[in-house]
Amino acid sequence: MFFFKFFAVLFLGLSLFSCQKEEEEHIDETQDEETITASSPLTGLLLRTSQNPGAYDDIIDGNGCTAVVLPVTVIANGQQVTINSPEDITIIQEIFNLFPNDTDTLEIFFPINLELFDYTQITVNTQAELDALADTCGTNDVEIGCLDFVYPISFFTYNSDQQQTGTVTINNDLELFIFLQNLGPNDFISLDFPISVILEDGTTVEANSNQELQTLIDDCVTNTNNDPIDISQFEEDLTTGVWYVDYFFDDYDETDNYAGYEFTFALDGTAQAVKASVITAGTWALVDNFKFDLFFGTAAPLDELDEDWEILEATAEIITLKHISGDGSTDFLTFSRTPNTGGNNTELNLFIENLITGNWYVNLLEENGTDHTSNFDAYEFTFFGNGSATAVSSGNTINGFWTAEVNSGNLDFIMNFETSTNGDFAALNDDWKVLEATQTIIRLSDVSGGGGGTDYLTFGREPNGGGGLDPQELRDILESGTWYVEKFLDDGNDETSEFNGYDFNFYSNQTVYATNGTEYVYGIWIVTVTGQELNFEFDMDSPINGADDDEYKTLQYTTTSATFITRNSQGEIEDTLIFKKN
Repeated sequence: MFFFKFFAVLFLGLSLFSCQKEEEEHIDETQDEETITASSPLTGLLLRTSQNPGAYDDIIDGNGCTAVVLPVTVIANGQQVTINSPEDITIIQEIFNLFPNDTDTLEIFFPINLELFDYTQITVNTQAELDALADTCGTNDVEIGCLDFVYPISFFTYNSDQQQTGTVTINNDLELFIFLQNLGPNDFISLDFPISVILEDGTTVEANSNQELQTLIDDCVTNTNNDPIDISQFEEDLTTGVWYVDYFFDDYDETDNYAGYEFTFALDGTAQAVKASVITAGTWALVDNFKFDLFFGTAAPLDELDEDWEILEATAEIITLKHISGDGSTDFLTFSRTPNTGGNNTELNLFIENLITGNWYVNLLEENGTDHTSNFDAYEFTFFGNGSATAVSSGNTINGFWTAEVNSGNLDFIMNFETSTNGDFAALNDDWKVLEATQTIIRLSDVSGGGGGTDYLTFGREPNGGGGLDPQELRDILESGTWYVEKFLDDGNDETSEFNGYDFNFYSNQTVYATNGTEYVYGIWIVTVTGQELNFEFDMDSPINGADDDEYKTLQYTTTSATFITRNSQGEIEDTLIFKKN
């Protein structure tokens, strides 16, 4: 029918030799509803569906209108990565997902080449140029990637200026884009229906008209869910059945505190936590960009859940949440369908407590039998409770992140240090299995990729090659100069302020006095050895006797710092006393 109408127009034009205005009137009169032009809405949708895909690499270029020409080298959270294929882009996301409590950063090695929506290429030399390009990318410029055409497809064509008809067969997206983009104001085209379209869920549907095809594309765009969660599905899963706290981390693993609790949520925003027939009422709501707001009152331990949680994952079987606290640390909460019986966090908490108390040194790094320990001799490592870490030498500071978890019954220690200023730190960035962890040593291993060899890493309290226990060395250090209390934690509570302004002098006769300029306080101190531990007895008079305890153990010391701790019967650290030299 389309060809018949075009040929009729052509025949009339040739036989009657009518003027151009008359020819245009004949075309208008004979245009079929399936005919489209360069300015038709369907043409615009077809162009966006066939344009160069740019959304898959947005984690690199920051916009859906361009695609990075690979390979490209980036630094993701301090780790240098070369992206050779589209599949490699997941490496960046895996690095970002490894530490949810860090700030994800990406640095690109410029210049890079970008392929634009029309398949042409440009060179970008700086991040500022890339950002400016991203700012020009509007919502209506981004590809429509939720469906694909089944090729080949054919178009009937007619040019009213040249009065020519024809047929064009299209075999891929590039050919379709070029064909549509080159349409002129006098070009009229019509699809040879039916055509098949593959939707995002993998199903294939058939379109038999322009209207059906346009509806398919419009519905596809409308139903594409870019929200972090599907609200209706989340509410349905949340309010169906019983949930249990599968994991709760607030500086330490506190999951055991919620053993025996059953949680239910209702559609009206109410909630209940039930344990041993005792019911605690609560509320829930979705607020501020899909945050999950919980409130169960002020009684422990449920009061720890009273936060606006960011939703990391939500399915019918698991809900994973996180919250960044005021001190910068990150809390994690996971609900699952599996009852929590408790008794799983002692080893992990003890490891964390030892790790974040005092400083550490690399005493061994062996990769496939080769010793690389000396690469880290100059660095002192400190791991903080908020998941950050530093490695400090006289001329450089390397920042990083860490996390620890129990995985399939094994304790894992994961590190990620930046590598831009010292590439040696890439050797530490791994998921290490904990072989041994005490207050003085952490021994780790990792099976390498590739060759399958085993790497070994050991942290100790003294620099590589340190001399071990030496009570007289500690005595001599304390007796030289004056000291102040840098930190005093009493059962985890910070009571350092009790010692503000006081300077301490340690004497060889095992006496010590402290003064703040107006008040003088006396006491005793003794360093002894028991087995493989240095004991430090410390006893002061009032008003600074809060740190009195004859059970201090020497965790570590240098010429400018000394860290002492006490432990309870379970081996957990109770008190921490750190002296710093003035």
